[in-house]
Amino acid sequence: MALGAVALGIALVALSAFIDSGRAFPLAGGGTGILLGLLYLGSPTWRIEVAVNDDALEVHSHRGQRFRLPWSEVVEVVASPETQTCFVNGGSPDRSLLVPGPGASALYDIENKHELYTAICARVPEERIRRVDLLEKAGTGSRPEKKA
Repeated sequence: MALGAVALGIALVALSAFIDSGRAFPLAGGGTGILLGLLYLGSPTWRIEVAVNDDALEVHSHRGQRFRLPWSEVVEVVASPETQTCFVNGGSPDRSLLVPGPGASALYDIENKHELYTAICARVPEERIRRVDLLEKAGTGSRPEKKA
């Protein structure tokens, strides 16, 4: 979205060069879009750091630790081996994490996502991993009960 604001801002600024009168509005709007988009991209607010160790998954932001999820408390991991994307369900939204694979759309990006995907799948017991083709079609709720 921020990149879209920057692109739209550039388009408006470029458009104002071709308008003889009334340039102020597209020029001001374009400049504002560029500025807001760049400020958002440079902001530490949406950046997160994810650490994996033998005991837990830890998520940190610029304000400190957001949450720590011991592997024993992971409800389910919905994993797509093909896209290297996974959703770690910690029981509530504030203790869950989406690890977007390469090219996947998400509100944030995570460095070393392939290694993170692999580390999560290696530490969560296999019975709590649900492998799917695409996360978008799988849903991320708890696993339904199996009927006999």
